[in-house]
Amino acid sequence: MIKHAAGFVVAALAIICAPPALASATAFVNVQVVPMDDERVVSGQTVVIGDGRIVAIGSVDEVPIPEHAHIVDGTDRFLMPGLAEMHAHVPDAGSPNIDRYFSLYVANGITTIRGMLGQPSHLGLRDALETGEVFGPRLYTSGPSLNGRSVDGPARARAMVEEQHASGYDFIKLHPGLNSAEFDAIATTSRELGIPFAGHVPVAAGVDHALQTGMATIDHLDGYFAAALPPGSTGLGGYGGFFDVMLVELVDADRITELAAATAASTTWNVPTQVLVELRINEVSAETLSNWPEMRYMPEATVARWAERKAATLTERGFDPETAALAIDERRRLILELHRAGAGLLLGSDSPQVFSVPGFSIHRELEVLVAAGLSPYEALRTGTASVAEFFGSRGGVVAVGRDADLVLLDADPLADIRNASRIHGVMLRGVWLPASELEARIAPYRREN
Repeated sequence: MIKHAAGFVVAALAIICAPPALASATAFVNVQVVPMDDERVVSGQTVVIGDGRIVAIGSVDEVPIPEHAHIVDGTDRFLMPGLAEMHAHVPDAGSPNIDRYFSLYVANGITTIRGMLGQPSHLGLRDALETGEVFGPRLYTSGPSLNGRSVDGPARARAMVEEQHASGYDFIKLHPGLNSAEFDAIATTSRELGIPFAGHVPVAAGVDHALQTGMATIDHLDGYFAAALPPGSTGLGGYGGFFDVMLVELVDADRITELAAATAASTTWNVPTQVLVELRINEVSAETLSNWPEMRYMPEATVARWAERKAATLTERGFDPETAALAIDERRRLILELHRAGAGLLLGSDSPQVFSVPGFSIHRELEVLVAAGLSPYEALRTGTASVAEFFGSRGGVVAVGRDADLVLLDADPLADIRNASRIHGVMLRGVWLPASELEARIAPYRREN
């Protein structure tokens, strides 16, 4: 039940009385706040921003507006925290696509991204984004991935974790191909150094062991179907297709429930990237997907390449459309089981990837989460308050002292998840960007054909 309150706790009023400290303040006036600390909307509020933080929130009748503040009319609009893309692929810092992707993220209300295929240039890029030297969302970055080709034994695995920790990366990214000894060396070293490891679950390790070793996130629900096979199952002779979707008819439903409970009892979060899987294996044709409105923001050659990859999946040995449809349903059920068990879910879509356009794909992922059974509030929380909890950051909630990464919407996102894309403007690290400015940033990347 959504609770509408007439007032909100007034805080930090003493700060407002100090004009020099808030010379460049912004005030959202008469706005409806969606704080994301609970399922509620708080009406008739003034929210004051100064020095990149929220410094005051309270009734429009009680909170004074700082002198010379920039005023944003919030009447009939909804202010919520910025969203996160927790599985992004960031090109090299010198790539011409950097501004394209980052502008698309921000224009869609994405104020934080987690780069899941890092490289050395991302360390400087992360800092340049934080200072505003480069336009775009906050960036958390892994180093180059540890996988079956980059790691050739436990000693090398340990050394790579130590090197990436010393370089200042935020976490370690795992790709397939690691053996169990290499995986354990990564887990042990990461735990000793206090750097998280995340990504794919090596087949040699499996989900149960990944949970036991404290893997920070499992992305794509990787390994869950394989872990839910009955004892002694050969798993179709080793063929599982794209993220094991072809194994779905062999999955033990009770085992899914057990895995959800085990995940909830662990410290591991999941980033389902469900929209990535659905777009790759569902019955919607590549031609139809290629003509979605957001595809105009990607180069024609990129969209054509995505269409080829989808076609390759659908014609792969052993692929069956009916089994794929069942896999989509069962993955959605797994998401709901994880949520109901209390396991942490984080919002991510693996963009840019097959028909997942930066920013736009997060809103499609939100719709999929709601279709899976989450409420709009629960889905939005995976990209706001839960992200702040995962990182231990100051974002994710509209409250005094929190980072001013915010989205102003023209309709209530708790009433309909599609309203989360009705963006009137975005505040990025305390800087207000109205829709007209966001449109100007992405217009150069829009194809007219």
